[in-house]
Amino acid sequence: MKAKELRELDLAELTRREKELRRKLLELRIQRANQQLKNPLQIRETRREIARILTILREKKDGTR
Repeated sequence: MKAKELRELDLAELTRREKELRRKLLELRIQRANQQLKNPLQIRETRREIARILTILREKKDGTR
């Protein structure tokens, strides 16, 4: 999801999405440890998505945007 789309969501939805992505990241790491991960780039993409959400949450809480 792009940052522009994420900025349209409210705080509760962003927080829910962050929790989902953290759970997905954990599952991907477990798959990598068990050598079952088919696409290792998913880990990087998930981490970046979490970072995007955290940035937007911080902006909204500080009233920057």
